[in-house]
Amino acid sequence: MEINDYLVIAMFLTFIALLFTGFPVAWVLAGVGVLFCGVGYFSDLYLDTITGLDFLTLGLVVNRIYKIMDNWILVALPMFIFMGLMLDQSGIAVRMMRSMQSLFGGLRGGLAITVTSIGIILAASTGIIGASVVLLGLLSLKPMLDQGYNRNLALGTIAGSGTLGILIPPSIMLVIMADQVGVSVGDLFMGAVFPGLILGGLYITFIIIVGLIRPNAAPLPKDAEPISFTVVLEVIKAVIPPVLLILAVLGSIFAGIATATEASGVGALGAILLAIFNRRFSLPVLKEVSLSTFNTTAYIFAIFIGATCFSLVLRELGGDDLIERTLTALPFGAYGIVFAILLIVFLLGFILDWIEITLIVLPLMAPVISGLDLGIEGFGEIDNPDLIWFLILVAVTLQTSFLTPPVGFALFYLKGVCPPDVHLTEIYKGVVPFIILQLIGLALVVTFPTLATWLPAVAYN
Repeated sequence: MEINDYLVIAMFLTFIALLFTGFPVAWVLAGVGVLFCGVGYFSDLYLDTITGLDFLTLGLVVNRIYKIMDNWILVALPMFIFMGLMLDQSGIAVRMMRSMQSLFGGLRGGLAITVTSIGIILAASTGIIGASVVLLGLLSLKPMLDQGYNRNLALGTIAGSGTLGILIPPSIMLVIMADQVGVSVGDLFMGAVFPGLILGGLYITFIIIVGLIRPNAAPLPKDAEPISFTVVLEVIKAVIPPVLLILAVLGSIFAGIATATEASGVGALGAILLAIFNRRFSLPVLKEVSLSTFNTTAYIFAIFIGATCFSLVLRELGGDDLIERTLTALPFGAYGIVFAILLIVFLLGFILDWIEITLIVLPLMAPVISGLDLGIEGFGEIDNPDLIWFLILVAVTLQTSFLTPPVGFALFYLKGVCPPDVHLTEIYKGVVPFIILQLIGLALVVTFPTLATWLPAVAYN
């Protein structure tokens, strides 16, 4: 190993160590990049090494930042965030909860199935994990506990259902992944549809099985009403508005009418119209949603800037080459390398947010995958089906990062709206089955790559 290889390893270890100090991630990323740029410069100056780092390296960061801010794909981020937050204020979820609760009330676990169903719809219309988890927690946790649900099941259902928004399109994670790797956002959106729905289906199947095996864990409500035409009609009325918004956003992308950026504007406008239709739109609401959008967008772009500095120094040190050499040297074959990368992403999810993993790790791993001969069938005109399949696998794996302690954000979002007597350890226990279900969903996509490649190929063929 050369001096640059040691510096690359030291950069990663320093970054992970500084995360536990409590400093904002964006500053840690940028600070480590600047620090090791200085280490390389003074090493060359006084130790006669050849790292190739100097003050000109940091000067290149300015050009990278300009390219980030000039990227039209990333314009979709604040628009999708605005859409999700405005829908959160529109009252649609409250109406769906009331109507679906009557529809599934006669089933054991019916309230948990209602929560999961709403989580799927919110995922396809918002994509904001924090908003979905908090909203589902506020709407359903108390009714579930009052009905006698097992605490772990109730907490796990809410946390698991709320995280579907990071995978089911339109997803801001998929937008960033497409930008970092240079693939079509539409391909990733379509590739994630079936895996996302499969995860939702696994959740519902698990809840039904628990209701059958352990009736006391998911009891029937005492005042359950029989299903009637009126109940079904109310569900249809509650579901139609968000479904129309989903069709307007995703349909315009899939049909080739609009780009992801243009569709995000359609979604933001549609969310405003739905809030007006439900009489929940006002200037204070618009101000609150706009400020929240600014804060979330600024948080993401701050990490963009920090990650740009970090990854630039890392690449100047030959970090991408070191990772490629290490992975291709593994004696597992092409699919073994894929499994090794997914294992690394899964383990990093315990300590890192999906944004850092997407911005730092994914660009380093994608060239390795592109160089492998995985033989994934594209079923038509789809650019690099191997890479699309791999990115969907990473997306499913990253979804677990919201549920895995100690930094699973969904866990802390949920804890923030729980009664004081609900402990964090109970939430940890509740999400374990849903982490296992997500790994089962991941195994299905690994086994059947067509789940990720068939829909985008058919759409463009």
